[in-house]
Amino acid sequence: MTEIKAFNRWSVEGIKVDDLGLQRYIALDPRIVPKTGARYAGSKFYKSRVFIVERLINKVMVTGHRAKKHKITSYKFTGKGHKAYDIVERTLVLIEKKVKKNPIEVLVKAIENGAPREEIISIEYGGARYPKAVECAPQRRVDLALRLMTQGAYSKSFNTKKSIEEALADEIINAYTLSPSSTAVAKKQELERQADSSR
Repeated sequence: MTEIKAFNRWSVEGIKVDDLGLQRYIALDPRIVPKTGARYAGSKFYKSRVFIVERLINKVMVTGHRAKKHKITSYKFTGKGHKAYDIVERTLVLIEKKVKKNPIEVLVKAIENGAPREEIISIEYGGARYPKAVECAPQRRVDLALRLMTQGAYSKSFNTKKSIEEALADEIINAYTLSPSSTAVAKKQELERQADSSR
């Protein structure tokens, strides 16, 4: 039986998710063309069944807002699927060249490292707002890690000579190595520190 490889290049055989909380939420069913066209939309937890590379492609298309402000809303943010597909494929090629490892494995480990375990919510008592630490749901942890990585990459490539592929590859590699220069890792540490102080 022929093995299906992501982008017809990279195998997902032997890739494991070490974080027990995320094992059911990082799908590693390979696709030659990771584009389901919202087949799972409308069903509960549908995102968790989508190949993790496709979820990264979707985040590259629409990265989500930062503090309810849409900082950059043109060019790569226009929801062009093929443009995002090409960006992610070139990013994975760059990661393979730099790290000399399977880029899917590097991406999975980067998501594990960049996924925050706790976050802050505001509760109101008698007109005053107080921060409260809450545990982060596993599906939201994956979403946050992908969002923080793509937003960090776009902010580092905006108005610079660095291309989005290089910025995204650097961001994923930094998260993989737990470097504080990774936006996702830095934000995760900040969120967990704030949650710890508001207990």
